[in-house]
Amino acid sequence: MPKTGEHNKWIALALCILLGYLGLHRFYEGKICTGILWLCTGGLLGVGIVIDAILIVMKPTNY
Repeated sequence: MPKTGEHNKWIALALCILLGYLGLHRFYEGKICTGILWLCTGGLLGVGIVIDAILIVMKPTNY
């Protein structure tokens, strides 16, 4: 069971792939400012979604 404040990378990856253009994976990770940026720009026009998905996969299991 993750400790308080830890996030499951697989949930973050699913949010990134399915709803990345809304920035929900950013909000889930606690990155509110970039979540708003992703929301306003459609995931940086899709480029940010791809980069975030790669970075999330490369993180340890529970970060």
